[in-house]
Amino acid sequence: MDFLKGDERLDYLLAENLRIIQSPTVFSFSLDAVLLARFVYVPIQKGNLIDLCSGNGVIPLFLSVRTKGTITGVEIQERLFDMAQRSIEYNQLEHRLHMIHGDIKDMPKELGYGKFDVVTCNPPYFPTPSSEEINENEHLAIARHEILCTLEDAIKASSQLVRQGGKVAFVHRPGRFLDIVTLMRKYNLEPKKVQFVYPKQGKEANTLLIEATKNGSPDLKIMPPLIVYNDDNEYTSEIKDILYGK
Repeated sequence: MDFLKGDERLDYLLAENLRIIQSPTVFSFSLDAVLLARFVYVPIQKGNLIDLCSGNGVIPLFLSVRTKGTITGVEIQERLFDMAQRSIEYNQLEHRLHMIHGDIKDMPKELGYGKFDVVTCNPPYFPTPSSEEINENEHLAIARHEILCTLEDAIKASSQLVRQGGKVAFVHRPGRFLDIVTLMRKYNLEPKKVQFVYPKQGKEANTLLIEATKNGSPDLKIMPPLIVYNDDNEYTSEIKDILYGK
């Protein structure tokens, strides 16, 4: 198929009835991206949305079924950007979705300050390790570690891009919760909604979803916990609905 290159494959986004190009040699999307796309508030009929650290464009694709607005994805790795672009073309969504190959730190100056209603971001989770520890696969290393983009870079860019009263949503690890809240408040993003995701009942949370409002008033809501697997190691009904549709 002309849409595919090398070792790439077409995977299904079942609940959305879309396809996405993925490859075993670059970072594939995870449940985290699915959860963020479902967690964030989006305007239904119109709006201007942007997804930072887009990877292969999975969050813009997920969001495309929740809003009729325009969605921009930003990805610094050229191969992932190219895969995202081709996935958008395969699903015939070029009229509403488009990708930018660039650095998120440059986007406020390039695209304009306060131009977006919603900003989403699934940033690298881990501090940059030593050269001996870093993943030999450059694509995976950049996706996982703060090599080209720190948490502060992502939050600062998000704050600059979103309009007054607009929404900014991140998915991250619970261990960075206080760092995220501190940085969001530093850049005038007031956390309004938090949800912790647990691999199983009785286990520690391993994923954090957080949404903030630009210059919002303090009023944080803690959402009910989200459990991924039941005791039989199968997805819970809530996760099945998210992944496969009701």
